[in-house]
Amino acid sequence: MFTSFQDYLAVLKPRLDEAFEQQLSLLLGNITMRDAAALMATLEAGKKIRGCLSCMISEALGGTIESAVPRAIAVELIQAATLIHDDFVDQDTVRGKRPAAWTLEGARRAVLIGDVIFATAIKMMNELGREDGLAVSRAIAQVSQGALHEPLDPLALNRQIESQGWNDRFYEEIIHLKTGILFGTACHLGAIAAGADGRLREVTYRYGLRIGEAYQIADDLKELKQHLDNRTIHPKQMAALAPTFLYFVGEMRPYILTVLQGRRLEISDAVAEFFNTAAKRMEQEITRRLQSAVSEIEEDFPHNGYRELARKAPSDLIRMFKES
Repeated sequence: MFTSFQDYLAVLKPRLDEAFEQQLSLLLGNITMRDAAALMATLEAGKKIRGCLSCMISEALGGTIESAVPRAIAVELIQAATLIHDDFVDQDTVRGKRPAAWTLEGARRAVLIGDVIFATAIKMMNELGREDGLAVSRAIAQVSQGALHEPLDPLALNRQIESQGWNDRFYEEIIHLKTGILFGTACHLGAIAAGADGRLREVTYRYGLRIGEAYQIADDLKELKQHLDNRTIHPKQMAALAPTFLYFVGEMRPYILTVLQGRRLEISDAVAEFFNTAAKRMEQEITRRLQSAVSEIEEDFPHNGYRELARKAPSDLIRMFKES
């Protein structure tokens, strides 16, 4: 039996990579592209952790890898399409160490490729069953809503905060929609693959949600630490992190507004204290959500070899992310 989620991922990922590549080839094989090889390499470079969660949940609940893999691939397709759109919206030119899709195919074609991938995931799951189709349709709608809610324009965000139109729970909505939903859906589909009842499907969905939310906080924390190391933060960077700061250290509000108005902030020792306070509270919140994830499955999961793997997976995932 596997001793960590990392071990499980190492064994399963080659199979998911192969299945994902086959599906992408079916999708894009007849489309003329400027640099097909580079685009395929960019899309295939994902870690497949969400798909692996689907498979782990299925096996933990008595299902088979064969039933889980198509569902895992649907989740990974949604993730890939989301990243295509995100990179263009954010004008990021690099995805990992590879060129972003829109820099290879142009903005219009990249967005359309993302749309085709979204639609294919829905089609695949509808062909498997009504519950599968509903799960991925809801996930795509909610993830898209989360992207729409993300603050991008510094001046618009500044006006929103100053007009008292800011909800301190906004950060909860962002991490829930942006990342939690797809992790939750991955686990939900794993439970469907295993033929689990409605209660277990809900349990696994909440398990995945909490992991995904913790994962997004860890991602925001890594970004915060990078700015702290550089001792500076620009308006666009602050717009991305403002919900995080306002949620974890509201005392930073005057500094946040100053930066959003277009002034680069040099991080003095006094301001660094706010960054460090936020970082400490974020670490605590990550731990709390990981514990919550494990508590979801304590009563309902079967006592088999995968139970301990599922208990360790949340903290293993965050450790893997920090080490990446």
